[in-house]
Amino acid sequence: MNTIALVQKNSLPSLVQKELERMILAGDLVAGDKLNEVSLAEMLGVSRGPVREAFRALEEAGLVQQEKNCGVFVRQISVEEADEIYEVRAALDELIGRKLAAIIKPAQVQELRTLLERMDGMVSLGDVDGYLKLNLAFHDALVQFTANKKLLHTYRRLVNELNLFRRSALAQKGSLPTSTTEHHQIVDAIAAGDAQAAGDIMREHAVAGRNRMHKAQEKMAAAAEQITLK
Repeated sequence: MNTIALVQKNSLPSLVQKELERMILAGDLVAGDKLNEVSLAEMLGVSRGPVREAFRALEEAGLVQQEKNCGVFVRQISVEEADEIYEVRAALDELIGRKLAAIIKPAQVQELRTLLERMDGMVSLGDVDGYLKLNLAFHDALVQFTANKKLLHTYRRLVNELNLFRRSALAQKGSLPTSTTEHHQIVDAIAAGDAQAAGDIMREHAVAGRNRMHKAQEKMAAAAEQITLK
């Protein structure tokens, strides 16, 4: 989409929000980073107003938090809070799987399989960032196909809040092939109209994601301890 068409389709604060969201999800802005309104406005070539509005939207999405008298920071959550989010997500994933098995359309199944093919390509390349982007698109598509706007809003916020942990979990050796296998199983169960299997597999996929997160955190803690000992 060219620049003029992009501006016509989106408001300026929306464009700023999308760019900041891209930077956060890509890891250009990491958990705990302070966001400077003036610097970002200069970098993006806009006034401070759209940046301020984008901050509010990003806070609503769960990606940043505003701290009184301190500023705006990329949201940082604890492992304990992440556990709580995964618990809720597992329940929602089971609901999504059961619902889609009953209402999924052939064209939607094909869209999911096309995403899976691209994800398989990223696994072959060992491209964690490319896989992460497609992984987000895959799960977002699943929720969109339920046609439940409240569910979509809630789910997107939960996914955004887990951004701190997602990349490190998938970057572990063997995680990408395992993750993509789980995605194939999800689509197969949904396409077969097996509500029980689809719900169970999606719940287990969320639990597996939580376990990968914990393994990644344990490895990082062990590495930090080794550095300290040296």
